[in-house]
Amino acid sequence: MQILVLHGPNLNLLGTREPEVYGRTTLDDINRQLASLADELQLQLTCCQSNHEGVLIDRLHQARQDGVNGILINPGGLTHTSVALRDAVAAIGIPTVEVHLSNIHAREPFRHHSYLAPVAVGQVCGFGAASYLLALRGLAGRLLTPDTER
Repeated sequence: MQILVLHGPNLNLLGTREPEVYGRTTLDDINRQLASLADELQLQLTCCQSNHEGVLIDRLHQARQDGVNGILINPGGLTHTSVALRDAVAAIGIPTVEVHLSNIHAREPFRHHSYLAPVAVGQVCGFGAASYLLALRGLAGRLLTPDTER
């Protein structure tokens, strides 16, 4: 099974950007941890980070052509602003889990709303870098478990 991991704007600064909120784990650290777990789960993993909304949307569109089975996405600030990113997730029809390092529901009021949540199969937030690992396990379970067992 192929899994695409998309990291949105400013996530390339992890480890140094507001470590009191996002921790000191770098994006490379997260990608390595995800790759290790993907190997354990016998999944193929591709990771992509962009600070540009259009690049993320193009990569979502490409995912269907590439035969991607599931997507983890941390849309960063685009979570709260991007109808276009939401529409791309809805349009491709690939099970998608929204991921956040911090608990967006416990932060500033403008961060409480997610445009992606209604079109995602799940959302994991508030566990720091472990949010990604929890999301990957959850997505893998959903993809590998028949509907009758959910």
